[in-house]
Parts: sequence; C-alpha cells; structure tokens
Amino acid sequence: MGDEQVLSPEEQLASARDSFANGTDFTLAIEEEFALLDPESLALVNRYEDVRALAAGTPLDEHLAGELIASEIEVKTGRCETFADAARLLGTRRDELRALADRAGVALGATGTHPWSAWRDQRIIDTPHYRRNDEYLRYVVWRNNSFGLHVHVGVRDPDRAIRVCDAMRAFLPELLALSASSPLVEGVVTGLHSARTQIFTRMFPRCGIPDAFGSWDEFERFVRFLYDTGSILEHTQLWWSIRPHLAFPTVEVRIADAQPDLAESRALAGLAYALVARCARALDDGEPLPELPHRYLEENLWRAIRYGLSGELIDFERGVTVSARARVEQLLDWVAPVADELGVSEFLAVPQANAAERQIARAADGWSLEQIYAEQVGKAVTV
Repeated sequence: MGDEQVLSPEEQLASARDSFANGTDFTLAIEEEFALLDPESLALVNRYEDVRALAAGTPLDEHLAGELIASEIEVKTGRCETFADAARLLGTRRDELRALADRAGVALGATGTHPWSAWRDQRIIDTPHYRRNDEYLRYVVWRNNSFGLHVHVGVRDPDRAIRVCDAMRAFLPELLALSASSPLVEGVVTGLHSARTQIFTRMFPRCGIPDAFGSWDEFERFVRFLYDTGSILEHTQLWWSIRPHLAFPTVEVRIADAQPDLAESRALAGLAYALVARCARALDDGEPLPELPHRYLEENLWRAIRYGLSGELIDFERGVTVSARARVEQLLDWVAPVADELGVSEFLAVPQANAAERQIARAADGWSLEQIYAEQVGKAVTV
C-alpha cells in the first residue's frame, strides 16, 4: 500500500504532475502478493519479519515489501523497459522468494484469499503507514486478508494518463474475470469466483472502479478536496482498481487476484500492460474509447466477482451478454497490434480453466479445502 509519505500534499501533486510530463511510455513493473504459510498445515503464519530479515544483503532485498499483515509478503520486479524483461523477472523473483521462504521454513501461497485461516489470527505489521491505516479503517483493514497482482505501466503526460485510466475502467471486469482465484474463504466455498474483490473492493473507501476524471486538473482538484477535508492522510489511501500513481509516473492496474501459476501471472500482467498501451495509442490516434458511467461498469464488475471466467459479461456496444471468455478473447484481438509491437503476444493466453474454476471443480468433486489449496500452493512453487 505504500511507504512513509515525506512530501506535503501540494508537493506530492506538483511532483506527480511533473513526473508524468517527463515520463516514459510503456515502462512497467509488476507486484505480486504471496501468503506465508506453515509448510505442514498450510495455514497462514505471521512470519513476514523473519523472511524479510533473511533478504538483507541478497538481490531480493530492495524488491520485497510488507503488505498489511505479517502473513503476507509482496515481491516486485522493479522498473523494466520491456515486457519480456518483466516476464523473466517474475520467474526470477519467485525463485528468489521461494529460496528465502525455504530458509525461513515457510511455504508460499498465491490465491486471492486463504481458504480457512481466520483474519483475527493475522497481525498487522508495525510500520507508521500501517498503524495509520489500522487506526483509520479498523475492522475494514483487519478483515482484508487478501492477495493481489498489480501492474504499473509508464504513461507520458498527466492528462493522457488520466484519460487512459478513464478508458481502462471499462476493461477492469474482464481482467478480474481472467484473474479470479479466490472462491474459498472462511472455510466455505463462497459461490463467488473472486471473494477477494468482494471483501476488499466493497469494504474499503475509494476502492473499486473510480469515476472518470477527464483531465489531470479535475483529478487533482478531487485529491486536494480529500486532503483539505481530512478524508485522506496520504495518497496511497486512494485504493481504486485503476489509478495514476502519485509516486511514479505510471497507471497502476490493481484489479487482479493473485495468481498461483506463473504462466497465468505473465498472461494476466501482459494483457493489463497491452490494454494500457492500446488505450494510450488510441488517444494519440483520435480513436474513440469507452466512456461508460459507473453504474454500467458496476454490472460487469459484479458479474466478474460472482462468475469469473465461467460467466457472461455485457457487451455494451451491442447491448447483449457474451461469455466472459469470448469477451477476453475480443480484447486480445483488440490489443494484438500493440502486443506484437511491444513483445507481449507470446505471453498472452486464456487458460482452459483459471484458478477459481480449478478450485470450484475440485470442490464439486468432493476435495477438502486443504486438498484444493495444497494443489494451488504446488502451482505457486513450480516454474
């Protein structure tokens, strides 16, 4: 969620505007969040500080971060100039984290929620940032034991970055459906494909699909309003599923569940990256982009939460529903020219069954939650 803020709101906003004005198109970084597990029971364990300490002096040191609870750890690729570099580093970082986890005697999980470990047993890490969020959000933050994948994409020009965010709002449900990996939580098969999104997006303030802003000035006006009214204390308290990042000149795509499978993680990150680039290119060429009201997008977001890749999404241009898989395949066709240009195409794919579908199928076959989760944990440690 972020580091200690050192700039005033005025300085942060001015610095962010300048950074976007001087930014570089289509650099990227990918962040993956992992559960820290007891290797025998696969229950969550509060071991973040132990794993973090083992990273000191290793290549992974600067690429690890805490993420709210002590049973979670985030690993980052760092800034990459090409998607091929980022895809390679996703595997490298997983290998490096796995080595640290082995030394610490913990296992790693990478689904959007843990199937049974209670939120009451998870300790919030002791940093100023998370102490502030604990005090501010209370039950909301205690309850958020979830794991995601975030993609940062460099976009030059502040107004252009805002307009890319506005357009990307329409594609968040498709990305969520593709990524869904969290049908199990609190000891039950929830009937949702992304319980993580329901827990996080529906509970946190300033979360989910934001309004369209149209321009940097309008975005900045709203952020200033939030600061002036004491609604936020730091810019990281904008938890939207797509946002211009105020510490880096990137559009950050934050909708996705964590991915057990490395190839699926690469495919998901690749589609998010290609969509941002495709939207930017469309703006440059004067090509129309979706401008849908929030109330319409919420319908598709719910469908993605509930049914994931197995359900249907609304095709707003035609006013009909289509299978979520078909909709994702349409997006793959739409981004294909940019994906080819940026070296993403080889990574893009729609799985026969994503992580949520695999788990739901196992549950229907009578597998226990422990057996289902163990299979997904195995995927997270196999490259």
